[in-house]
Amino acid sequence: MANYTKTTDFAAKDTLPGGDTNKVVRGSEFETEFDAISTAIATKSDTAGPTFTGTVTIPTVDINAGAIDGTTIGASSAAAGTFTNLVATSADINGGTVDGATIGGSSAGAGTFTNLTASGTVNFNGATVSNLGTITTANLDGGTADNIVIGGSTAAAGTFTTLAATSATVGGAAVLTSVAFSNIDAGAITTSGETFADSDTQIPTNAAVKDHVEAVIPTLSVTEASVTAHQAALAIAATQLTGNITVPGNVRLAPSGTNYTELYGNTNPGTIRFNCESNSHGVTVQGPAHSAASTYTVKLPDTLGLTQASGIVTSDANGVVSFDNGTIEEVTTVTSSSNAATINLRDGNLFEHDLTENVTYTFSNPAASGRASSFVLKVIQDSSARTITWPSSVDWPAATAPTLTTTNNGVDVFVFFTIDGGTTYYGFVAGQAMG
Repeated sequence: MANYTKTTDFAAKDTLPGGDTNKVVRGSEFETEFDAISTAIATKSDTAGPTFTGTVTIPTVDINAGAIDGTTIGASSAAAGTFTNLVATSADINGGTVDGATIGGSSAGAGTFTNLTASGTVNFNGATVSNLGTITTANLDGGTADNIVIGGSTAAAGTFTTLAATSATVGGAAVLTSVAFSNIDAGAITTSGETFADSDTQIPTNAAVKDHVEAVIPTLSVTEASVTAHQAALAIAATQLTGNITVPGNVRLAPSGTNYTELYGNTNPGTIRFNCESNSHGVTVQGPAHSAASTYTVKLPDTLGLTQASGIVTSDANGVVSFDNGTIEEVTTVTSSSNAATINLRDGNLFEHDLTENVTYTFSNPAASGRASSFVLKVIQDSSARTITWPSSVDWPAATAPTLTTTNNGVDVFVFFTIDGGTTYYGFVAGQAMG
């Protein structure tokens, strides 16, 4: 289907001057125009009763009557018919059937449904319902479940794996929510020969408690009446074992044999804190972290102020500590960068520096004034003789700093101490050219 398009603009020829060859109207131009008009007419359809071949594309059509494939068209109301695919924004089905299921207004008729969603009541009319799958919420006020009668909030008789109830009746008798000794069968009570082993399943008598306590603490005199009086005091509910627990009097821990009292860790290692009398501050003792894989024994000393193997170091009544054996110290390696090095007295008391460049020293973190800090410095000379610039606070004998050994790997040893917080360090040569 082609549209007519004009090829020659005849009106434009009128404006051309006389003598211009383009002003002449030629027969070939008429021929071209008439051929184009003939082609356009031959490929167009008549407006009345046209016939189309091939595929016809209609962007928009309003069909208010007639029929398509034998199906009646009636304005916006769809007529009855059989449709392979039907898309509708809404449908009002007030009768008839769908897949053989009767449709009756808003009431669903009988039928088989793959998925059924209902906001109201679904009545199965005595039918058997099977394979329900998972039911999130169900309110059963009557009937039976697995042949067990259901009656409102009252559970009927039956066998239950897990039963949670505020009250229950078993065998016609109410289950006890608390137990008095009158409720306990005599066979459940032990005799005074009770051994208090972990495998015991019986309740000890007051006489058994009395005999056991007196056996553990021979110096303690116990009467059965005192056992009875303390039973209520010793009855601790589970809710009382949370938070802080205050126990009047002393707390005695008595492991048997070679056993020990164990303080467990949780998100942190086992920790115990010793508070001041006002409980406003205290000292905390904590076990090593799990990553340390440490298992060892620390003992309290036999004598204050004297060290012993695996024992805690203490001072005597005068604040003096005596070392019964030798002491071992760590050697701290000093390195320099950009001709500078710092000797930090918090790192140790013995330092070693293998020179790689000329260096200026800084001494840091001495003890406060009135206390002493002392340390030893071992210097190893480089293959090229290096120099040291000492802090101005160092006071050498005769106010003269020593000259370093210049031979390769030559060792010089120096000793320093201060008692005024580092204002003055007294420096001494312990030995030179020792390498």
